Order: sequence, then structure tokens, then C-alpha cells
Amino acid sequence: MFRRAAGALAYLLTSLVLGLATFVWALVTTLVSGVLSFTYLAPPVFLVVTWVTRRITGLERLRVALVLGRPVEPPYEPVPGANPWARGRALLRDPATWRDLAWLLLLLPAGLAGLAGLAAAAVDLAVIVAPAWLWAVPNPYLPPVVDWLFNTTGGRFVLTAVGLALAPVASWLATMAARLQARVAARLLEPGPRQRIAQRVRQLAATRRRVVDAQAAELRRIERDLHDGAQARIVAAGMTLALADRKMRTSGQPARDDVRLARRQLDDALAELRRLVRGIHPPILTDRGLVAALAALAGDAPLPVEVRADGLGEVAPAVESAAYFVAAESLANTVKHAEASSCTIAITRTAGTLTVEVRDDGRGGADPSGSGLDGLRRRVEALDGTISVTSPVGGPTVVHTELPCAL
Repeated sequence: MFRRAAGALAYLLTSLVLGLATFVWALVTTLVSGVLSFTYLAPPVFLVVTWVTRRITGLERLRVALVLGRPVEPPYEPVPGANPWARGRALLRDPATWRDLAWLLLLLPAGLAGLAGLAAAAVDLAVIVAPAWLWAVPNPYLPPVVDWLFNTTGGRFVLTAVGLALAPVASWLATMAARLQARVAARLLEPGPRQRIAQRVRQLAATRRRVVDAQAAELRRIERDLHDGAQARIVAAGMTLALADRKMRTSGQPARDDVRLARRQLDDALAELRRLVRGIHPPILTDRGLVAALAALAGDAPLPVEVRADGLGEVAPAVESAAYFVAAESLANTVKHAEASSCTIAITRTAGTLTVEVRDDGRGGADPSGSGLDGLRRRVEALDGTISVTSPVGGPTVVHTELPCAL
């Protein structure tokens, strides 16, 4: 509690200093921009002023995030073009620019309002340490009870006890004052409801394009595998059988070797088709579920793999498939590149989210933007999930995935 109160006091105190500086900055830059608004210098000057202002408000977002305990996202839209005049005019039309300016002007009054919390904390601290300083300011004209409290050693320690008893109240007042100010700052400095909807729409549009690209790439892979793999082997088996038939019809020669070759070619084609089907959707997922599929995956791995997955309950097929492929691809990367001696696959389900974490003790250094991980990212993003890769040089490598799984 007191640690949080100390952070709140630091926020309120720095608000006074920053509030004066930002108020002067906002006032001066507004006047200069207004004077230059009738000249060609207005857009580029406004561009520079806005750049500095956004750095200041970026610092304010960090302070607010420390008080609220959550990140405060910037609301700025991308500014197109390289022409400073066009960019300056675009910034003029951006509502976030004016909300930043409003907060720069409001920070000083908000900081002055926060003096109530600072005063409560300062008075309480002074009462707590009364024995250390109150003896230096004697006052013979005090009422009897107050005189005893202020001018006797026992009375001063009573004040210390009272201050300690009221410390939670002073702490609460300072914390509430800081949080109230931080909430007002967050309302102005983070995206509003419309901006959040617009950002979400853009994110979904980008995700949809990535999903479409991923599906197209998957179809091309399936077609290539069918053409170069199973289809080629089936054609070869047909040609071998045709050759055997010709031998038997024309010369009566035995064709056992050709028939055996054709059988091997058909067996290879069947194995290729099974591998292709497993790459699309493993049948074991449908037959036995995610935990059994992961256990089978771990059993086939050339290194010890521990699977931790209990109490998952019913999981949607699409989520189940994505979780399996995340684990399978991560394990394949571990086997190919990590030089690991062991791997752990942990799957948990909490509050409508399925979390998949694959950890190995390999040499690390995995590229989060690699083609394999990028394919997983597309698959996960298609379900509105997130995936992150932590792989410092020397290891360990951790692939952490979260998938919404509310039914």
C-alpha cells in the first residue's frame, strides 16, 4: 500500500513541475503557430511543434501507466506523405493533436488540484516525525491539551501514534488524487471509442488479408505436394503396371518384379497422401482430442518431450487445430535448429483463453520473423490470438501463444 502511495506522491509532485513547463510550452507554441498561420511557414513549424508535443505526451503516458497499472496506447494515426506542408495540414486535422494540447494546458490546474493529496501526506508525515522537530518551535499560548501534545515528550509520541494510525487515510487520499488525475489524462491521451473501433477494423482487415494469403499459400503447397509427390508416384505405378502387362501379353515373361515395384510406388503414394492429410488436419485430433495428439507428437520426437495439459475441457476444433500446429511447428524447429536436450509443451485454459507454451533448453537465437513462425502467426491471428517468441542467444527459446476459446 505504501509503495503505491509513494508512486502516487511522486506522480503528484512531478505533475506540478511538468504542469508549469507544459503550460508555458503550450501557450508559447500556440501563440507562435497563430502568428505564423498566415504564412507558408505555418505547416512545417506546426509539424516540429507537434513532434515535440507528442514526445512530451509520450512521457505523460508512461507516468499515467505507472499510476493506473496498465499501458496507455498512443492515439496517433499514420501521417501520409513526405511533404512537410501536407503533413502539417494532416496533423492539424488529427483530433489527437488538439487533445494533446488540451492536456498540456490542463496539467498545471490538475497538478494544483493534486496539492490536496500532497498536503494530506505532508501533514501526516510531519505528525509522525513530531518528536524530531516539534521541540524547535515552542508556543506558550496553546490550549492545555494541545500544549501537552506539542511541548512534552510524551505528547509528541502520542502525535506520532496518531499519525501512524491516520497514515492509511493519507495514503488513500494521495492515491485517489493521483488516480483521478491519471484517469483524466488517459481519457485525453489514449484512443477514444471511435478510434479504437477504426483501429480494430484496420487490424481485422490486415488479419483477413494475411489469412487469405496464408490460405492461398496452403492451397499452393497442397497442389505442389500432390503434383510432385503422390500424383507422380501413382503415375509411375500405372506406367510400371502397363509395362508388366505388355511383357505378359507379348512375350509371356513373368512380371513379378514390375508388380512389386508398382506396389512399392503405390505404398509411397499412400504414405505421401497420409502425410499431406496430417498437414491439413491430423485425424488423431478428431478421433482422440488435443492432449492425445500432443502425446503422440511427443512420442515421435527424437528428444524427451514433456506434455502438460490438464483440465482443458471442450475446445473448438479450429482452436484445437491451431494449438496443435503451434506445438508441432515449434517442436519441429527445436529438433532442426535448437540442439536441445529436452522440450516442454504446456497448455492451460483460463478465463476463455487457451495458452500454449513450448519451451526448450537449446541454444536460442531463433528469428521471430522467420517463415515458419510467420506461418504460425498468421494461423493464430486468424483466430484473434497472439503469439510471441523469446529466444535469447544461449537459450532458452519460449514460444508463447494465446488463443480465445470461449464456446
